[in-house]
Amino acid sequence: MSTTERQPPGAPAATLDVDRSDARHRAWLNEAVRKVQADAARSADTHLLCFPLPETWGVDLYLKDESTHPTGSLKHRLARSLFLYGLCNGWIRPGKPVIEASSGSTAVSEAYFAQLIGVPFIAVMPRTTSPEKMRLIEFHGGRCHLVDDPRTVYEVSAALADESGGHYMDQFTYAERATDWRGNNNIAESVYEQLRMERHPVPAWVVATAGTGGTSATIARYVRYLQYDTRVCVADPENSCFFEGWTTGDERATSEGASRIEGIGRPRMEPSFVPGAIDRMMKVPDAAAVASVRALERLIGRKAGGSTGTGLWGALKIVAEMVAAGRTGSVVTLICDAGDRYLDKYYSDAWLAEQGLDIEPYTATIETLLATGEWRSR
Repeated sequence: MSTTERQPPGAPAATLDVDRSDARHRAWLNEAVRKVQADAARSADTHLLCFPLPETWGVDLYLKDESTHPTGSLKHRLARSLFLYGLCNGWIRPGKPVIEASSGSTAVSEAYFAQLIGVPFIAVMPRTTSPEKMRLIEFHGGRCHLVDDPRTVYEVSAALADESGGHYMDQFTYAERATDWRGNNNIAESVYEQLRMERHPVPAWVVATAGTGGTSATIARYVRYLQYDTRVCVADPENSCFFEGWTTGDERATSEGASRIEGIGRPRMEPSFVPGAIDRMMKVPDAAAVASVRALERLIGRKAGGSTGTGLWGALKIVAEMVAAGRTGSVVTLICDAGDRYLDKYYSDAWLAEQGLDIEPYTATIETLLATGEWRSR
């Protein structure tokens, strides 16, 4: 009996029953979830690389190379989790676009998964995003919607979703919810498994950077869940509010302008950033981040993005502190994405001059550390 039919006087009230299941939609959903999970099954784990330090220090530094994912960055893990989360919640539907606010790498990875399951994808991003990232988004079938003010990406994304009937993925809210921090081959579980046969298998520190905050939250929760004696440090770039919000306890902290280090740093305290899970924070100058990625290329032959440099600078500072204190152990940080996306930025002397960034003092700090074990910062 439909809910609109009139009941005879004195008859029992009708049971309200609305069935929204649809066999075709469920078949599409099942196939979409299968395709996303199959991507994970096809993917090997990412490498844990050794950074060259004198063995006599008793301190080992490792870099988890997330640039080897199919879409070239750490965000491949996040995008996979966000798509599974959105599909299983019934938010992503056939024929309707997925919209994301992104500074680049997340959008590249989400465009890949959108194309994989056959839905349109729109990336809302600052106009200053690297052209190579825009090219990669379009290569995977996505469309770029550029904004002049980076602070408006949230509102513009939500408006596009409303207008199109699509789904605003909102990585900045859902990154820490969509990822299974207890395990399920998350990045933390992978790191600890790969360190199992090293001389210091439980790292003293893991250094992450924060865009959404989801990676640092996943690592910190996993450490606490399994009761490891590891501390988590977040390195924050210039033009980002995370450091100030964390140190002052102000959840409404903001920062003017956009971060020059693509993929990390935010103008507001994002919902996925979990301050209480973080043990330490550093504010890293952008010039130090660039000096670090250039040193990384000289030492291990890998180009990486600026977010890697921000984390590496923080990790090297912690290594220096351990050496000075006579402590042994291991430190882990991340190669977040490959440097070929930023040849016109972090590897361009002209861009450095345009930005007024002098990397020489920071390069000297790194070289002095590696030669003497001493940290002499400017």
